[in-house]
Amino acid sequence: MRRVHREARVARHRLPQRRKLFAAFPARAALAAELPHLPAWHPGNKLKKMKPNKGKTCSRERDYMYKFNAGNQHLVLTVPLKFPVQENISHLHGRLMLLHNLPCFIENDLKQSLKKFVEEETIKDYDREAEMALEAVKSGKVDINQLADTWAKAYKETTLEYAKPEETSWDEDFADVYHDLIHSPASEMLLNLEHNYFVSISELISERDVELKKLRERQGAEMDKVMQELGKSLTDQDVNSLAAQHFESQQDLENKWTNELKQSTAIQKQEYQEWVIKLHQDLKNPNNSTVSDEINIQPSQLRESVEGNGRIYEEQRLLEESFTIHLGAQLKTMHNLRLLRADMLDFCKHKRNHRSGVKLHRLQTAMSLYSTSLCGLVLLVDNRISSYSGIKRDFATVCQECTDFHFPGIQEQLEIVQKVVLKARAQRSSKSKRHHENKSSGSEDKLKNIERNQSNILPGEFYITRHSNLSEIHVAFHLCVDDNVRSGNITARDPAIMGLRNILKVCCTHDITTISIPLLLVHDMSEEMTIPWCLKRAELVFKCVKGFMMEMASWDGGISRTVQFLVPQTISEEMFYQLSNMLPQIFRVSSTLTLTSKH
Repeated sequence: MRRVHREARVARHRLPQRRKLFAAFPARAALAAELPHLPAWHPGNKLKKMKPNKGKTCSRERDYMYKFNAGNQHLVLTVPLKFPVQENISHLHGRLMLLHNLPCFIENDLKQSLKKFVEEETIKDYDREAEMALEAVKSGKVDINQLADTWAKAYKETTLEYAKPEETSWDEDFADVYHDLIHSPASEMLLNLEHNYFVSISELISERDVELKKLRERQGAEMDKVMQELGKSLTDQDVNSLAAQHFESQQDLENKWTNELKQSTAIQKQEYQEWVIKLHQDLKNPNNSTVSDEINIQPSQLRESVEGNGRIYEEQRLLEESFTIHLGAQLKTMHNLRLLRADMLDFCKHKRNHRSGVKLHRLQTAMSLYSTSLCGLVLLVDNRISSYSGIKRDFATVCQECTDFHFPGIQEQLEIVQKVVLKARAQRSSKSKRHHENKSSGSEDKLKNIERNQSNILPGEFYITRHSNLSEIHVAFHLCVDDNVRSGNITARDPAIMGLRNILKVCCTHDITTISIPLLLVHDMSEEMTIPWCLKRAELVFKCVKGFMMEMASWDGGISRTVQFLVPQTISEEMFYQLSNMLPQIFRVSSTLTLTSKH
C-alpha cells in the first residue's frame, strides 16, 4: 500500500513536467489555449463535457468511461463523444491527457481503451444502419429494382471488371488501318494519292488567286478613274459608294472560292478514307492479286502541276549546325541539338514537284503520325485566336493547300479552341469576382479588363493544333507573346520563357520527341535587334531551355529528344556562326575521339 501511494505521489510530481513538455510544441499549446479549463479529476467525479468540434455533423452521443486506480483511490473518467467521431484518436487522446491532468502511467492504456471503444461503437452504428436498410427493403419502403440499378451503376463506374468495353470510333479504326498501310508496301501508293490531291487543291487555289488578282486590278483602275473625276462631276459620296461595291464584290468572290475549297476538301477526305479502308480489306484477302499489281505499277501514276514551277517556294541557302549533348548529373541522357537559319513555315510547306528527297520527308512524317515520335513546332502569335494576320495567316494558307485526311481543318480547330478559351475565361472571371468582392475598388479595372477580353489569351499561354497534311510536323504550338519580346530586358521569368517550359512539358507527356523553337523569340529581324541584342537573347534562351531539358528527366524518365533552334533567314552568316560557337559553351557537347594509325 505504501508503494502505491508513493507511485501516486511520483505521478503527481511528474504532472508539471508534462505541462512543460506540451508547451514545447506550439500546435498543442495553441490547441490547449483555445479549449476551456477543466478542474483536475478526483474520485467519483464526472468530468465536464468537452466542447464539440464545430462544423462536424454528429448523429449520436455516447459516454466513454475509463476506470483506473491510483493507490487506494478508485477513479472514473467520463467523456461524452459524438458519433461518428471525426477527430483523430491520437489527437483526442492527447487533449484528454492535457485538459484533465491525467497521470502519465495510464497514458498507453487510456489510448488503447479509447481506440477500442470508438471502433466498437462505430461498428454497432454501421450494423444498426444496415439492419434498418434491410428492413426498409423487406417492408417495401425502398424499390428493390431501383436499388439494384443504383448498385449496378456504381459497380460499372468504379470497377473495371464490370465496366462496359469502350467502343472504338471511326477515327480510331481509320487510324489503325492507316498505320498498318503506311508501314506496308502500299505506303508509296498512299503518298502518291495524297500528292495528287495536293496538286488538285493547289490548282484551285491558283485559280482563286488569279481571279482575285484580276478583280483587284479592275477595281483599282475603276477607282483611279473616279478619283480623277472627284470634285468635278463626282463627290465623296460617289467614291464611298464605289468602295463599298468593290468590298462587297471581293467578299462575294472570296466566299465563293472558300465554299468551293471546303466542298472539294470534304469530298477528297471522304474518298480517301473510303479508299484506304477498301485497300486494307483487299490486302487482307490473299486471293486478290490485282491489288499487288496496282502497288507494283503505281509509281508512274503521279500528277504534275500545270504551272510547273510557278508556285514553288523560294529556297535560300540553308545554314545548319548539329550537336550531340549529354544532360544529367548521374544518369546522363543524350539529346540532339540543331541550329538552323530557316523560315518556320519551311517545315510545313509541301513542294509541288514530287522529288525523291521531298517524298522521303513526307514518308517519314506519315509513318510517325500515330507513333511515339511526333514532331512539333512553336509559332509566336498575338493574343487573338484567328488566322487573319501575320504568321497565323501564312500558316493557315499552308494548311489549306493540302487536305487533312485525319484531323479537322485549321479553321475548325481554331473554333474549338475559341470555345474552350471562352469557357475557361468565364470560370476564371467568376473566381476572380468571388476573390475580389470583399476587397477595395482598386481591382475593379482589372476585373473589367478581364471581362472585356474574354476571347483573347494572355502572354505565355498557348493553344495546340494537330495536322497530318504538313511536310515535317504533326503538332503546332501557338505561343502568345507581346511586344515585350522585342525589348532587350526580358528575364527567365518572362511569360514567353515560361510558355516554352510548359510546351516542353507537354512534349514530354505526349510523345513529341522533336520540337522546333525560334531561338530569338521572333520570326523576323528589325533594326533594334543588334548583335549584342541577339547574343544576349540567344544566351538566355539556350540556358533556359537547358534547364527545362534537365527537368525533362523527372517528367519522362530521360528520353532522348531533338531540339531545333531556328533563327530568321535575314540574319547574317557571321551572326549565325557566333550563335553556333555559343551553343557548345552552354551545353555539354559530346567530345569526339580522333583515331590515327601508326606507320
